[in-house]
Amino acid sequence: MTRKNKTTTMNGSERGPDGDPDCTEVLEDDSRSILMGIISQLGKGTDLHRVTLPTFVLEPRSMLERITDFMSHPELLLEATTLTDPLERFVKIVGFFLSGWHIKPKGVKKPYNPVLGEMFRSRWKYANGTEGIYIAEQVSHHPPISAYHYASPENGIMIQGNLRPKPKFLGNSAATLMEGSSTITLEGWDDEQYFITMPNVYARGILFGKMVMELGDNCSIKCPKNGFVCELNFKTKGFFSGQYNTVIGKIKNEKTGQVLKEISGAWTNELFISSPKSSSKKQSLFDVKNSNIHSMIVEQEQHQENHESRRLWSKVTDAIKQKDQDTATNEKMLLEDKQRLDAKERQKQGTSFQPQFFELNNITNEYILKNIIQSND
Repeated sequence: MTRKNKTTTMNGSERGPDGDPDCTEVLEDDSRSILMGIISQLGKGTDLHRVTLPTFVLEPRSMLERITDFMSHPELLLEATTLTDPLERFVKIVGFFLSGWHIKPKGVKKPYNPVLGEMFRSRWKYANGTEGIYIAEQVSHHPPISAYHYASPENGIMIQGNLRPKPKFLGNSAATLMEGSSTITLEGWDDEQYFITMPNVYARGILFGKMVMELGDNCSIKCPKNGFVCELNFKTKGFFSGQYNTVIGKIKNEKTGQVLKEISGAWTNELFISSPKSSSKKQSLFDVKNSNIHSMIVEQEQHQENHESRRLWSKVTDAIKQKDQDTATNEKMLLEDKQRLDAKERQKQGTSFQPQFFELNNITNEYILKNIIQSND
């Protein structure tokens, strides 16, 4: 099943791919005063992960669920598995990666920081009769690490990754440095792998002016087997010039440095690809308006385990949707207090937290789904 853009998530948060094209929001005076009161106590460069933010800046879903936005256009990934030309496969993987960023809440919002041990599960049914499954778990709290795993065995696709966000206060802006990486494996092409890093996220105008959410800085996609690399630059708007939400990039032969393809456009609208010698002949790489968001299937909350994201955060989510910020704040504090009590209890007993679904691969220092670590012997 697919849904036409604009859409609403199953938890009720609006995710219009166009919506406000600049991801902007003007805070009411009371809300800005609360935010300024918190920020006035911080120094530039402060790690915001340890700061309790007011609930009016929260998107009502967990980061573990937010990651599934990148599985919203599976047709790109499924098509990649059918292409015999390595460069065409690489281009399709680049398009798949770029297709996940346009899904966003209205205004300037951030998802919930997952609590330790929190998990999220979902699946998708595809038109070819196959399906994809996803599971994510918060495997560390200090520092925060979200481990996730997607698989579509019948299509020979696997995605695994660790997200290690580092929020920082930068004066009139806040940044989330999106450390960590994802790996896409196409098993049908001799376990061909694509290694992906993320751009950073910026919230501008948090003290004065119009608040704006932007993606910025550089990231890359690499396929060592075929020798391709895509270097992407997410552009932030300058104070006097430039545009919001633009990205440029080049696909190169990593050994020779030869530019094979060029990428340009707006990740909220349409992205284009061209050959370097014929940049005027651009082809559409991904078009938001002509693409459908593929619905995911999530177990009803009453059937979920207590530590599954939607059930765990349900009272906070309900309060935010009802614009009852006092209740949302109280319910959020209850979750955070319980997390602190659990940590004290583990310390008292001399034990440490052990993830339920993931384990640390000591070779790569990444958390991967249990029972899939392979020996290099």
